[in-house]
Amino acid sequence: MAEVDLYAPIKLFLSGQGYVVKGEIDACDIVAVRGTEPPVVVELKLQLNLALILQAVDRLAISNTVYIAFRIGKGHSASWRSRTKQVTSLLRRLGIGLLTVSTKGKVVAVLDPAPYRPRANGDRKHRMLKEFAERVGDPEQGGSAPRERLTAYRQDVIRCARELLATGVLKAKVVRERTGIARAGMILIDNHYGWFERVKLGHYTLSPKGQQALVQWSDASCDADGAVDEA
Repeated sequence: MAEVDLYAPIKLFLSGQGYVVKGEIDACDIVAVRGTEPPVVVELKLQLNLALILQAVDRLAISNTVYIAFRIGKGHSASWRSRTKQVTSLLRRLGIGLLTVSTKGKVVAVLDPAPYRPRANGDRKHRMLKEFAERVGDPEQGGSAPRERLTAYRQDVIRCARELLATGVLKAKVVRERTGIARAGMILIDNHYGWFERVKLGHYTLSPKGQQALVQWSDASCDADGAVDEA
């Protein structure tokens, strides 16, 4: 199987829509023209890869209507099968279209090129800025391996747990007053990490799991009074 094997089915597909199709024009794998419309450029690869996307980006200097095309089916384009949503999202942002060619030669226009108009996600932006503002210090290095993160919420949980460790049993109201954490009551009630135990109505203590967790997070910086970031 070679790239050239994709040419015939794609030419047939475009010709059926009234295009005149020719191959290998000025470094473009396929160029299709219909009347006075802007030319359509298609770049071919047997499998989806970065080189194919970069080729298509380069062709945007020639035409606004650029497609990538690759083979799909058993043994082809595993990256497409596993990351379809991410790939189409990327291509949409780049303004690049997508044609897939099955092992039987069926061509499907998965995505047509169009100017990208991002839809703002105000909730995600709000969550990001809220986390940025509430997180104490900078305890997480960008690009570090996935693991439990020292988020602003976890910092607040640790502060509540440390207060209980020092005192034993406390009312939720007292934990809130001593730590200055407005959501301390909800942290104790929700008990998201399983670090707390309710002794009686409104009173909490540290669970064995919480005691172990405090050892794990013993170096974590959680106070806004100049404490050193997590080592």
